[in-house]
Amino acid sequence: MANSATSTLVGEGDFRYAADDSWHKLPEDMNFGEAVGIAADSKDRLFVFTRGGDHSVMIFDVDGNFVGGWGAGQFVRPHGIWIGLDDCLYLTDDQDHTVRKYTTDGELLLTLGTSGQPSDTGVENRDYRTITHPGPPFNLPTNLALAPNGDMYISDGYGNCCIHRFSPTGELLNSWGEPGEGDSQFQIPHGIGVDSSGNVVVADRENSRLQWFTGDGEFIEHWTDIARPCNIVFDKQDNIYVAELGWYAGTPDPRPDETGGRVSIFNRSGDLVARWGGGRDPYATGDFAAPHDIWLDSRGDLYVAEVVISAAAARGLVGEDCPYCRNS
Repeated sequence: MANSATSTLVGEGDFRYAADDSWHKLPEDMNFGEAVGIAADSKDRLFVFTRGGDHSVMIFDVDGNFVGGWGAGQFVRPHGIWIGLDDCLYLTDDQDHTVRKYTTDGELLLTLGTSGQPSDTGVENRDYRTITHPGPPFNLPTNLALAPNGDMYISDGYGNCCIHRFSPTGELLNSWGEPGEGDSQFQIPHGIGVDSSGNVVVADRENSRLQWFTGDGEFIEHWTDIARPCNIVFDKQDNIYVAELGWYAGTPDPRPDETGGRVSIFNRSGDLVARWGGGRDPYATGDFAAPHDIWLDSRGDLYVAEVVISAAAARGLVGEDCPYCRNS
């Protein structure tokens, strides 16, 4: 449990957590930057993918002590992280238009996409509303998730409207999606997850929904009790944990009467089993300004990474010291 002086209980029922927003410990001369992605390896070491910090990948032990880092200068704009059962890291660099696979100590094993070369989707000025047609991998990809069989599913993303499926060795197997609001259409497919049966869930952010597909890309259903989902993660029982950006940050049209950033947990049937946050007091422990990624470690501790977004800062909701939160 987190220290009672810096934590507060959130959630409900079987999904109660002690939220701690000051768990991480950095050397005084080190800059953390912006925490865009977060994942834990088999030893429950936490890997944080950052923008603007001294390291692009920062590593912490289970007590929040900084134990190492790497990757400075290797990425154009870090965006997403996933760690597989073999402890390999998959890092999405949206503005480089690549996804790369590394060992935990930074050895490059595989690159998907061509560095600096976006695919043709008709997009203008990185505005998803101008996408005219789907394109091949990649145009500003966002996140990756692994299936139980090792296939890689990649959401592509800010400049595209597709999900791409690759074999474990990097062969493109199939893609699906097009711009729009209908079934199998996307407006910023921002996050992605795969459940234990191999079904794929897409955080269709600007459509404020989760879309479910078979592993081959056939549409199953969508869930709409969501406020601009950024990413998702499953537990061993296929409960789904959702980091929701909400309506205060990262949008040209903030909606102060609707929810801000929050975390929601659903069971596989789509029933809401816990929810907290909402952004009314984004500095309060257990509340959020801009949740961007979410991860569970082997002990069941829940980690949420937040980003600093100028649209929220301009409205006085967040400042330069916007935290990311560990709930345990």
